[in-house]
Amino acid sequence: MATKDKYIPLIIGVAIAAGVIIGGRLNFSDTSDNLFSTNSKKDKLNRLIDYIDYEYVEEVNTDSIVDVTVNGILNNLDPHSSYIPKEDLERITENMKGNFVGIGINFYPYKDTIAVVKPTEGGPSERAGIMSGDRILYANGDTLYGRDFDFDLIGEKLRGEKNSSVKLTVFRKDEDDLLEFEVKRKEIPIKSIDASYMLTDDLGYIKMNRFAESTFMEFKDALDELKDLGATKLALDLRDNPGGFLGIAEQIADEFLEDDKLILFTKDKKGKEERIYATRRGDFEEGEIYILINENSASASEVIAGALQDNDKGIIVGRRSYGKGLVQREMSLGDGSAVRLTVSKYYTPTGRSIQKPYTNGDNEKYYNDYYKRLRTGELADEENIVVDDSLKFTTPKGKVVYGGGGIIPDVFVPVDRLFDNETINYLRRRGHFGYFVFEELDKDRTLYQDITKYDFINNFEVSDDIVVRFQDYVNERERTNITFVAYNDEIRRIIKATLAKQLFDDNAFEEIINKEDIMVQEVILLSTEYPSFKQD
Repeated sequence: MATKDKYIPLIIGVAIAAGVIIGGRLNFSDTSDNLFSTNSKKDKLNRLIDYIDYEYVEEVNTDSIVDVTVNGILNNLDPHSSYIPKEDLERITENMKGNFVGIGINFYPYKDTIAVVKPTEGGPSERAGIMSGDRILYANGDTLYGRDFDFDLIGEKLRGEKNSSVKLTVFRKDEDDLLEFEVKRKEIPIKSIDASYMLTDDLGYIKMNRFAESTFMEFKDALDELKDLGATKLALDLRDNPGGFLGIAEQIADEFLEDDKLILFTKDKKGKEERIYATRRGDFEEGEIYILINENSASASEVIAGALQDNDKGIIVGRRSYGKGLVQREMSLGDGSAVRLTVSKYYTPTGRSIQKPYTNGDNEKYYNDYYKRLRTGELADEENIVVDDSLKFTTPKGKVVYGGGGIIPDVFVPVDRLFDNETINYLRRRGHFGYFVFEELDKDRTLYQDITKYDFINNFEVSDDIVVRFQDYVNERERTNITFVAYNDEIRRIIKATLAKQLFDDNAFEEIINKEDIMVQEVILLSTEYPSFKQD
């Protein structure tokens, strides 16, 4: 028997015992004093761990056994209760906080060096003089290049305490000597808003990638800027947004809903309800609102879509959303790790749960729901969306909506060819577009230095030669013989958008992609016909 196999019965035994103890520790009816009090169940688990530590014939990492046990327990509760190991918790917390302390660069580990793709606009590196294309060779004298360098250590070397300094040694093309920079570390935002610009004279557009602590303020700043530019209508793009903090979604929904409108309510296992209502704070209650969703819009994204749909506010555009109606709370386990435990379910204002069905312990089927939708044709035709008549609800103005698995949009838009192509999606996931464009720019960045963002978006054309070079680039690295004849235009558009992202910003990327995005174009069309649609 393989070494790892002989511990399986041991792990299963510990898992059974641990299930009892952790269930006791998470009994929210107990007081904090009683929650972790000694009892025979806990003693049994502690004694078993001690026996393994002191008596078992071989050395065993009992910490790893406990981690496996916790994961096994949570996997058998529901698909969204999860364990966060100590080594991952800081990174996840930082991401959801919305900022970190660092030097402010986007970079690639490129040919054994750290290549700066673009310094953060207004960030410490840009202010110090770091430029796109620079290679960072040393940080405070420590080597940051070479085949043996562990690029996982980059964060350690470049991040640090706020206002502390790091001395960087940089190689720059066309410079005879290495350059020295002293960069003072500052808080660097992790943006939730990918893009914010005007689609038409009166229709603004905001794309949001998650709901972090900083998201509401980012959203408010973007909304205010669009209103100053004349926006009386707004397209809020929540496609592929997996969610985040429920409270942030509530704040954003409040911007659109009139005072005292119900946003959602939650219910725990004891039936206790908590209702969240809109306040007087809303700044866009009179504006027209369009919410863009797809099969990857989940959780907090669905809260906003459901709140507006159930209050007969605006138009939901796209495809049926993910279907996550469970609420998690993060709880420390005392050793630097944490658990996100499902503590309640949320319901839209009409009373529907949009949580899709799941079977405890069968998470694979749950997460493969996308492929079922693809196979049944739901992503291409709304007639293939299966609804349950027993989960039918009615909005105040008589619109029929359904619970039981996601938000069904008011206006259906089939999947875009650009994002439904397996080859293109594979190339995007592998990072080929980004690396190729970096190499193209790195050949001679002066070719683009006189092009403004506006001119690039509206007038620049990707040549056939560039597409051919990209094709050769991919084939060399993938050891394949791919040709792009069938989707040449899509490849050309993504290359142009990626060029714009590295030359300018994320906003430029989205503007170029959205020019041919069928869902965005549908919203533009709807915005000119909204009064007649509203009367229907």
